[in-house]
Amino acid sequence: MHNILVINAGSSSIKFQLIDMDDKAVLAKGVVDRIGLGGSKMKYKSKNGNAEFECDAPDHDAGIKVVLNSIVNRDYGVIQSMDEIKAVGHRVLHGGDRYSESVVVNQDVLDAIQEFSVLGPLHNIPQKHCIEACMKQMPGTPMVAVFDTAFHQTMPPKAYLYGLPYEDYEKFKIRRYGFHGTSHRYVSRRTAELIGKKPEECRIIVCHLGNGSSVSAVDRGKCVDTSMGLTPLEGLVMGTRCGSMDPAIVTRLMEWKGMTPAEVDEYMNKKSGVLGLSGFSSDFRDLGIAALEQGNERAMLALEVFSYNVKKYIGAYAAVMNGVDAIAFTGGIGEFDEIVRRLVMTDMEYLGIDFDFDLNDNFIRGKEMELTKPGSRTRVWIVPTDEEMTIATETYDLTAR
Repeated sequence: MHNILVINAGSSSIKFQLIDMDDKAVLAKGVVDRIGLGGSKMKYKSKNGNAEFECDAPDHDAGIKVVLNSIVNRDYGVIQSMDEIKAVGHRVLHGGDRYSESVVVNQDVLDAIQEFSVLGPLHNIPQKHCIEACMKQMPGTPMVAVFDTAFHQTMPPKAYLYGLPYEDYEKFKIRRYGFHGTSHRYVSRRTAELIGKKPEECRIIVCHLGNGSSVSAVDRGKCVDTSMGLTPLEGLVMGTRCGSMDPAIVTRLMEWKGMTPAEVDEYMNKKSGVLGLSGFSSDFRDLGIAALEQGNERAMLALEVFSYNVKKYIGAYAAVMNGVDAIAFTGGIGEFDEIVRRLVMTDMEYLGIDFDFDLNDNFIRGKEMELTKPGSRTRVWIVPTDEEMTIATETYDLTAR
C-alpha cells in the first residue's frame, strides 16, 4: 500500500486527502476551517465513516494535528499509524522563478518558500508551517512541495516581463508568474488525451474558472502565457478581485477616497470583481438566478463582464499560438455554469468552433463532456480538474523507491 497524504493549506484552512496510489482510491478527505479565527471546525469523510466537529485550531500546526488525529481515529480513521503514510504532498502557492518542477523538501526549499512569501504572504507562510508541522509529527517521512507557479515557468521572457525598468525585474523579481498551475497542467494533458493527441502535438487553452480564475495558453505541452501575474489579482475579473485594470486607478483611489495602500489592496482583492459589479454576491449561482429569473440588470452585467474577459483571453491566446485545437473549461464555474460558457462561446465561429448550445445547457454535472458538434475544427470540453490527484502523483513519482 502506497498512501500519499495531500495537504492544501489556505490562509485559514487546511484541505486534505489520503490517497492509496495502488488503485488511486481516496481513503479519506476533509477540511479544517477557520484556523486562527475561533470556532474552527473539521469536516471529515472516509470509507469508514464521516465526522463533523468543532476543534481547537489556533494555528496551522494545531490544524495539522487535527487532520492526522482524524485519519488514525479508532472509530472512523483509515490507517493504524503515521508509518502507513509513505509521503506527504503539499500545495505551495509561490515558488518564484526558482522551481519549474515539484521537489522533495529540504531546508533550502523551506528557506525558498519563506523567501517567496513576499510574493504570496497569505499562502506561503501557512503552507510552510504545515510542512514543518508534518515533519515534526512524521519524522523521516518525505515531504514534497508542489508549486502552483511551476507549470508556468516555461513562459518566454516576452510573455512574463512587464514594461518596467529591467533593473527592477532583476532586483525585485517583478514579473508574471501565474497560478493554478497544477490544475492547468492536469487539464491541458487530459484534454490532449480526450482529443486523441499527445500534449506535444496540440495547442490548448485552459479556462480555470472559479472564485479565482485564470486562463492559460498551452502550446505543445508547455505553458507559453497565462492571465494571472505577479499575484493572483491580475487577469480576469473574478469573484471578488478586480482583475487587470489601468494601474493609474490605484493612485487615483488613494487620492480621491483617501485610501492607504493596504486599503486599496483590500478593495481590489476582496470588494471588487463580480461582487463589486453586482453589488450583492460573488457566487455565480446567485448571479444566474438574479439575472435570469429576477431580471437583475447588474447581476447580468457582472456575468457579461466576466464572460467577455474570458472571451478576450481566448482570442489573445489563439493569436499567441497561431491557432487552437481545443478549449477546456474547468473549475467550479467552468464545469458547472452553463450561462457563462454560453456567453463565452457565442460568436466564436471564427475559431472553427461549432458549439452545441443545447448540449451545453443540458450537461452532466461532474463528467468530462465535449460541447462541440461532430466535425468542429476546434473542440470545446468540460474537463473536471483533479489537483489533489496530480499532487499525489507527483509526490509518489518523486518518493517511490
